[in-house]
Amino acid sequence: MQNSTLKPARKERLADTVYGQILDEITAGRFTSGDKLPSEAELSHSFAVSRPVVREALLRLTTDGLIQSRRGIGTFVSTRPSSRLTELAKTSELSSYLRSFEPRIVLEVEAARLAAQRRTRADLDRAHAAIEALRVAIASGQRGQEQDIEFHDAVARAAGNEYFCDLLNDLRQPVTETMNIGLELARERSPGRRLRIIEEHTRILDAIAAEDSDAAASYMKYHLMQARAAVLDARHLENSQALDIAPRARG
Repeated sequence: MQNSTLKPARKERLADTVYGQILDEITAGRFTSGDKLPSEAELSHSFAVSRPVVREALLRLTTDGLIQSRRGIGTFVSTRPSSRLTELAKTSELSSYLRSFEPRIVLEVEAARLAAQRRTRADLDRAHAAIEALRVAIASGQRGQEQDIEFHDAVARAAGNEYFCDLLNDLRQPVTETMNIGLELARERSPGRRLRIIEEHTRILDAIAAEDSDAAASYMKYHLMQARAAVLDARHLENSQALDIAPRARG
């Protein structure tokens, strides 16, 4: 790695830092789609960290669809996110933000399932109002993250267990950050994605209103997978992984 701009990582969360620095290299165009990354040993030396730290960072990048490993050949860049990503968030923190989707999926999918069983008229009205507020915000050119959060809060409340709201509130900071990033990138690069957010919210609410627990859970999982992919502007994820769990048309 001659003339590399990578700097030794010495922060507490070393894997997150290494993740961020490799992502910086990708978004800056120093590594582009199809390029082979340096070996694990070379990265370990460049960052002055242990190989397990590098391995963890590479695993997270693989999970996020940014790189892929080819057995016996090496690790290659799969996709290059928008350079705007580094302007909207510190790449050293991005791995942490993305990990917040794991507990969100566990929490919010079950909340949607229970909401379909327990929702009240007031719960439905609250969620519907949040969708309409998001529609207005998007039409006026705003990001709409506050209205987006209001919808997810409404679903959590409709589950009829205050701990869902408490746990979701504990994730408020990373949830807000990921929403800001995804919504801003969608506003700039993919207007259609913003409209799909409203459609996804509407499908979740319709399933809850119809007391269809399985559909509500499935739509929520699909929505969160799409939101996660949007943070990295990873279109290939939207076209593959997300579709794997997309709700099937009901007969």
